[in-house]
Amino acid sequence: MQPYTIIQPSAKRVPIVLSIPHCGVDFPEELKHEYKSELAEAPDDTDWFVQRLYDFAPAMGITIIHAVYSRWVIDLNRDPDSKPLYTDGRIITPLCPTTNFFGTPIYKDERREVSPEEVSRRRHEYYQPYHAKLKEVLGEVKNEFGKVLLWECHSIRQFVPTIHKEKFPDLILGDADGISASPQIIDTALQTLKDSRYQVNHNHPFKGGYITRQFCNPQKNEHALQLEMSKVNYMDDTETKYDEGRAGTMRALLQKTLSNLTAVI
Repeated sequence: MQPYTIIQPSAKRVPIVLSIPHCGVDFPEELKHEYKSELAEAPDDTDWFVQRLYDFAPAMGITIIHAVYSRWVIDLNRDPDSKPLYTDGRIITPLCPTTNFFGTPIYKDERREVSPEEVSRRRHEYYQPYHAKLKEVLGEVKNEFGKVLLWECHSIRQFVPTIHKEKFPDLILGDADGISASPQIIDTALQTLKDSRYQVNHNHPFKGGYITRQFCNPQKNEHALQLEMSKVNYMDDTETKYDEGRAGTMRALLQKTLSNLTAVI
């Protein structure tokens, strides 16, 4: 099974691609028995239902690529050599994590690390195909339009003290401190998001992960932005179930934002 799913536009294509690298919940057959079954049934740290939240995008002409496997198998938004993206003391899970964000061991044998040989195998089997396909899709769109915007879709529990001591804001737009997209694109996204009832932060405490930083070159009309959101904006208070009412409000804002970005890119 491919480690990604591609959803093609159902309307005339526009120069925007959505990547959802943390929504996967499956485990390869050769690995699933190694994880604690009670945890693997509903793997924590998953960006739950984000592909459902954005399922309006193909009707806008937007291509979607999203993960199939859990980030516990391999984290598609990490540096391939597990180099940390932040140095502020927050928990940094590696390419192949052995705990969840709260430090709970996820493997039955409670291993402290995944062997270098196994990390290399997973990188070849699951990580590289996703990145190669994303690069291919971005290239196709760039060739058609002469420009492309990658929109990285993420969500997180409202409170994860191992990462941030306070509750996360509703929305966090990341652009690698202003270098992953043009000023006009950044300003359009930021102002549209702020013109809502949600609390919006810019580059804090997330400024964009590895994918955002890797797949950008604004000088060549290759732009990338990451949007992180607290799960309570589209899930219930337990952050376990999809909430149609909350999701509907968020979807309207996301549609407006992507529509405005389509107009300026």
